[in-house]
Amino acid sequence: MDLNLLVALDALLEENSVTAAADRLSLSPPAMSRTLARIRRATGDDILVRTGRTMVPTPRAVELREETRDLVRRATAVLTPVRRLDLAGLNRHFTVRGHDALLAALAAPLIARVGATAPNIHLSLLAESSADRPDLARGQVDLEIGADEPGRPEISSEVVGTDRIVLTLRRGHPLAKGRVGLDKLVRMTFVTVSRRGRLHNAIDDALAERGLRRRVIASLPTSAAALDVVSRSDAVAVVAERVCRPASARLGLVTRRLPLELPPTQVVLTWHHRHDSDPAHAWLRGQVRDVLREATDGTAKGRSTTGRPRGSA
Repeated sequence: MDLNLLVALDALLEENSVTAAADRLSLSPPAMSRTLARIRRATGDDILVRTGRTMVPTPRAVELREETRDLVRRATAVLTPVRRLDLAGLNRHFTVRGHDALLAALAAPLIARVGATAPNIHLSLLAESSADRPDLARGQVDLEIGADEPGRPEISSEVVGTDRIVLTLRRGHPLAKGRVGLDKLVRMTFVTVSRRGRLHNAIDDALAERGLRRRVIASLPTSAAALDVVSRSDAVAVVAERVCRPASARLGLVTRRLPLELPPTQVVLTWHHRHDSDPAHAWLRGQVRDVLREATDGTAKGRSTTGRPRGSA
């Protein structure tokens, strides 16, 4: 058995493309096509079949995907020597992408931590894309920070904290005084925060269950933009309380509890499983984890899909 076929199979099942898998493994597309043919002979299954312009996995391939991923990860860990991380001499460039409010809470303390400990590490902090793209799998992004846990088996994740959702409005708003009930809430004018431009979210669903509707006049791509609008108008917004607190304070905004039972929003780190055993990446994850736990309530206690105990990188 040529165990290199497992590595190729893992790439093919992640990319669902001979060309993309070849690029990932630094092979030519004809060489990857020949490898796929060998995998087909070894497994007795087509693995990937063409549907129009794309390739889709067979049912057997879907069954093999997670097991193959785990085997490759474990083999990589076995064959990778344990290295002591030299932070002072480490020269790496990491790209971190995330929700703007989380990046705002993260940026200054993370840059200070990295600069003090690993001065040759360079960071690129990117805003979320308006479309879901497999940039973690392609190696274009090293770490993502958001509210959603991944749905793909090759993506590792860790929930590092939670934050409460609150209503924010300007201090002189006509409805700012006192408790906000449902009657007052539906009289307000809202702007939403959505990287895809959505006007509808969980608040509308909760109101609809009570036979109520709110007025949404606009969506904005970032919390910062929404809070700026709120500070200069009678519009209100719903944001994460703790991570948006510094920006709200600078703009003189006030917050009120929502008269709806909504679950707290999660703070989730995600990365490609190829970095599970990378000491430098693990160190960066640890720095990001610590900063975000300080910025949120940290009640999630580091739950990780990789199965390592809390506090391990």
